[in-house]
Formats: sequence, structure tokens, C-alpha cells
Amino acid sequence: MRIDAHQHFWKLADRVGHWPPATLAAIHRDFGPADLQAALAAAQITGTVLVQSLPTVADTHYLLDIAERTDFVLGVVGWVDLLADDAPAQIAELACHRKLKGLRPMLHDLADTEWITNPALDPALRAVQDHALVFDALVLPRHLGALLVLARRHPALPIVIDHAAKPEIARGRLEPWRTKMNSLAALPQVHCKLSGLLTEAGPQPTAHALGPYVEHLLDSFGPQRLIWGSDWPVLELAADYADWWTMANAMCQAHAGMDAEGMAAIFGGNARRLYQLD
Repeated sequence: MRIDAHQHFWKLADRVGHWPPATLAAIHRDFGPADLQAALAAAQITGTVLVQSLPTVADTHYLLDIAERTDFVLGVVGWVDLLADDAPAQIAELACHRKLKGLRPMLHDLADTEWITNPALDPALRAVQDHALVFDALVLPRHLGALLVLARRHPALPIVIDHAAKPEIARGRLEPWRTKMNSLAALPQVHCKLSGLLTEAGPQPTAHALGPYVEHLLDSFGPQRLIWGSDWPVLELAADYADWWTMANAMCQAHAGMDAEGMAAIFGGNARRLYQLD
């Protein structure tokens, strides 16, 4: 079963004052299930994980409603204010929805790089774990040290790093991203999404530019903890769906020691296992 483990839907009417700006014309419009169906069919992808893109519980309910009406949406990663006094109760309520599979604070938008290390978050993070949800880490390279502190503090909390922490591909900068990702990969509960890389690669998002980063992810996380996602429709800023699907497949297939089992894991099996998708 092929799964796209990271895609979005949104309505611009709900996003006043939020990204994307009108200058990003390619994605400054509404996106819903009908807009993605053809691309999924062409790639023979039968399921997706729908991920939040607004820091509101209302957006989470909007996505869960879509998931209930859309067969190919197998799971939703939503949002809760993890510092709210009633965060554990909110998480318990949302977890009653059968398609809620994870939660994602929008860490890359927070000025405080160490925000995720705040002990006041512990009750909410325990609730995430208690309800068998995944913690999606939307981070930049500057957050990786703090994420390591979090992961060590909560060794049973399933964590997946979105977009491989958005390495500085356009600058060709591997360090300190590479070393910090190694430290996180050493922890067995940490996974990583092979997603969002093309939009970090500058005006020429080629396989050559991405190669050192993808190779490092394959070496450090291995085919059993690396999870493919499109990051559609944000992907449309760099390439179309088929281009990224083909490129990612080719790069993974070319990795030393890759076999059919590893490919099946990266492009579906790992997402199904991590998010407990039906």
C-alpha cells in the first residue's frame, strides 16, 4: 500500500493573516480532496496523512471532517496548544476521532528555539503518548538540539521529524544538520519524513542538489524509519507531484543495499505502522 504521509488542504477564507501570501500565486487558493485525486491515482497512492497548517483547534476539526468524508485520507495530524491548562483534556477529546493520528505544534514559527524543552509541556506530551498519537516535529536545524532534549526526556513518545528539519540545501550546508540528525536517529522512537526538500533547494531543485541530504537520511534512519511525503500543495512551489514522486523513488532505489522491502517501507509501510493507519 502506497501512502503519502504528508499533505495539506486549506481554505483561504480561514487563513487571513496567515501563510501563504498572495505573492505565492501557485498555492494562494483553496485546496481540497478533488485537487489531489488525479496525482494520487497517477502514482498509485491509495492513502494519505492530512497534516494541519494552522495553529487552531478549529482547523483540526475541519481536517477531521474532511477525513471522515474522504476515503483516501487515512489519518490526520492536528494541533492543540500544548501549554494550555486543559491541553490533556483537549487531546483526550480529539483522540476520540478515529482518524486523529498525531499532533503538531508549529515549532518553526516560534521565536523561542528552546520552547519544546519547557517542562510545562510534559502533561500534554504524556497525553499524546497515552492516546497512542504521534508527535510531528515541524522544526528547522536550529531546533534539533532542543528536539533531542525532548526525545530523551520522553523515550516512549513516537516522534517524526517533518521535512527532515528543512536542511539548508540551497546553500549546500550539511553541518551542523548532519551531526544533529545523527544524534536523533540514534533514538529508536524517532522517525523522519522524506518530504519538503525540493522547496529548500533553491531555484534548481535537482536530485543532484538533494543527493547528499537524502543519502544521509537513508544512512542514519535506514529504510525502516524514513517516511515519504509530498508536502503537497506546498510542493507546487518547486515541482509537480509526479516529479517529486519519481525523483524520490529513484534516489531511494539507487541507495546501496536498498531492496523491495525497504522501498515498500519508505513509501507506505512505515507510515502505516507509525500512524497506525487502517
